[in-house]
Amino acid sequence: MLTVTRSIAIAESELIERFTRADGPGGQHVNRTESAVELRFDVASSPSLSDEVRERLLARRDRRMTDAGVLVIQARRFRDQARNREDARERLAEIIREATVVAKKRVATKPTRASKERRLAGKAQRGQTKRTRSRDWSRE
Repeated sequence: MLTVTRSIAIAESELIERFTRADGPGGQHVNRTESAVELRFDVASSPSLSDEVRERLLARRDRRMTDAGVLVIQARRFRDQARNREDARERLAEIIREATVVAKKRVATKPTRASKERRLAGKAQRGQTKRTRSRDWSRE
């Protein structure tokens, strides 16, 4: 059981793990052991998630999410399989925790009159600086 929050816990049967050979340092050992972990979690059909959290997860623009709604996390940071498994599970839990937070609605604001005037004054000053540069000083 993977505990994400007090109200969300994911059963082991919902997590699919595949082990592959990792690249990187490790000498000959890296060619013989399958220490990298690919963790798959079906967000679209998981009974552990509420509808709101599921919608927020599926709405994310995340390259790890497949078209079928499966979240794929690859962990190969460490040399041993157990640490990579733990890393993948913690990253999954963090992604789900982020989806539990409701984003605040953005309130559109208008620039103040003074800020508009400051912006225009700055533009005028910049234009004046450029105009003084363009004079041909060699004739004077």
